[in-house]
Order: sequence, then structure tokens, then C-alpha cells
Amino acid sequence: KIYAFLGYWGILFLVPILAKKDNDFAVFHGKQGLVLFVLEVIVTILGYIPFVGWFVICPLGYIFCGIMAIIGMVQSLNGKYWKMPWLGEYAEKIKI
Repeated sequence: KIYAFLGYWGILFLVPILAKKDNDFAVFHGKQGLVLFVLEVIVTILGYIPFVGWFVICPLGYIFCGIMAIIGMVQSLNGKYWKMPWLGEYAEKIKI
């Protein structure tokens, strides 16, 4: 559960993916963490757009990512496979 939990802490998504390849639960949450990390990078890049990026994209994007990360952490610690809305589909397509 701890490895799955780490999957939602930014770049630490690599820990469950690389260290626990044989653990489907940890890899599931690691892949979701990877997709969430990519979204955070995209939000950060879009945040450089004057005004819209500063006042709309960044705040809403970071709030969404933060909520998804917190829910993912709680669900992983509870031992549940929880698929993130909108993003979970992309995580399922990742082959490791």
C-alpha cells in the first residue's frame, strides 16, 4: 500500500512502477500517478500564458490535480483500485 501511496507524490510515481513491477496494485496507482504528473507539467507550462494561464488554468488545474492526488492516496492506503475521472483511461493504456 505504501508503494501505491507514493505513486501520487509527483516524480515518486517511478517508485511503484520500477520497484514493484510484480505488484499489480502498486503499478496501477503508479501509472495513475504518472498521468497526473504529466497533467501537472502541462498545467505548469500553460500557466505561462498571460492572464488566462495565471488566473484560470493554473489555479483550476492545480486544484484538480491536488484533489485527485489526495483521493488517490486515500484510496491506495485503503487498498482500493480507484480510477481517476477522465485521467484513469489514459493510465490504463500505459504498458509497462
